[in-house]
Amino acid sequence: MSTADCTGLADQARALTEGRTTSVALVREALERIEATQGTINAFRCVRAEAALEEAEEADRRLAASRVAGDQLPLLGVPVAVKDDTDVAGMQTLFGCRGEIAPAAKDSEPVRRLRAAGAVIVGKTNACELGQWPFTEGSAFGATRNPWNTAHTPGGSSGGSAAAVAAGLVPAALGSDGAGSIRIPAAWSHLVGIKPQRGRVSLHPYADAFQGLAVIGPLARTVGDAALLLDVAAGPHPEDLHRPRPVHALAATRHDPGRLRIALAWRPPLTATRAAVHPEVRAAVTGLAEALARLGHHVEEARPRYGLIGLSFVPRATAGVAEIAALHPEPGLLDPRTHGAVRTGRRLGGRALRIARAREARQHCRIGAIFDAYDIVLTPTTAAPPPRIGTFDDLSAWRTDTTMAAACPYAWPWNVLGWPGVNVPAGFTRDGLPVGAQLLGPESSEELLISLAAQLEDDQRWYEKRPALAPAGSAPVEQ
Repeated sequence: MSTADCTGLADQARALTEGRTTSVALVREALERIEATQGTINAFRCVRAEAALEEAEEADRRLAASRVAGDQLPLLGVPVAVKDDTDVAGMQTLFGCRGEIAPAAKDSEPVRRLRAAGAVIVGKTNACELGQWPFTEGSAFGATRNPWNTAHTPGGSSGGSAAAVAAGLVPAALGSDGAGSIRIPAAWSHLVGIKPQRGRVSLHPYADAFQGLAVIGPLARTVGDAALLLDVAAGPHPEDLHRPRPVHALAATRHDPGRLRIALAWRPPLTATRAAVHPEVRAAVTGLAEALARLGHHVEEARPRYGLIGLSFVPRATAGVAEIAALHPEPGLLDPRTHGAVRTGRRLGGRALRIARAREARQHCRIGAIFDAYDIVLTPTTAAPPPRIGTFDDLSAWRTDTTMAAACPYAWPWNVLGWPGVNVPAGFTRDGLPVGAQLLGPESSEELLISLAAQLEDDQRWYEKRPALAPAGSAPVEQ
């Protein structure tokens, strides 16, 4: 059996359990597809081919033994990928940067949990420099391209993970989200992307990445696969600062969400741009809202009281960039825009940062008041379809920030709050480019969000559409 016959995470785990394929076969085909598409999609920063095949051989031995004993790990032998901001023992964690650093001495906590579940990590996926932008391009590795149309970006900063899953190179991957970096590429690659509650997935060896903005979560083609990967990766490290109450993501996919009150929020928070929703994005999200109403939910337009939440986001984001940039041994190789963010982060890293962190409790009360009247907030994930490769080339730091704020004004407030959100595919533009919508909830509401996303998936069946890998600049083909 090839991965073409069992493309999903749960599908592959089931096929291995039933003896219909082997881990070596699945891992070898994943590696072959990565190699075949690296010149066009460029999803991976580095691949651990030899080690992954050795681990697959061991997985096959364990699978044979488990069929006798009747005890099996949930992802035993399944190939997955992780973003290149996540430590894998023996590999560099370059996070989109040029230069050389010492390989990680130990696995990060989520990678340790993936391995404990039996997964085979085939490699690390591309990310933009220090995760700052909603595109995955840079002088360190080139451009990662969208499998739906390789003239366009898959988004960022988890663009490599999104492209790898959308192209069918791996059934699922981990990304990270500090301002929409899971949800934006999920929207622009026709995937499900879960931004979990802060602390749901440990960041160890990091304690509070990007001043509490960043989390780790899954990207997959289906809600069930994303939920399965979240369950596997979730859990605290003893040194973690944040410990939300446990949730059961995969079980939530089998729950009826009930009749929900859903706020359709078109207006984003105040930014320095005149952010306007692209007409085709608006039409796609309106279609999802109508589907939710048809499924029995009460949907009406409303708006969270965002206030001046950007005044809290900017100090936290730039201070986070400054902190992680300081770990790079060759700062002269960083993008000039990164240096600008570092300077801003250092200026704001004192009193302004303390005030920004202290405001969070009041922001929970003000913005969270919408959940007195509604159960879930529905917004576009982005205001625009995926930009063309090179859109941000040669822009100043200010022009980069304003251009990306206009395209992506909806996702980042939930990073300030630390609350969960789920991107679901919303459809395609006339040019065949994917767009998405996000389901947003209050603290630790992943189960409700996932339950609703699963119900919507049953209705929309978005997983039936897949891109054809095409040469650069060609139009996408749905299979």
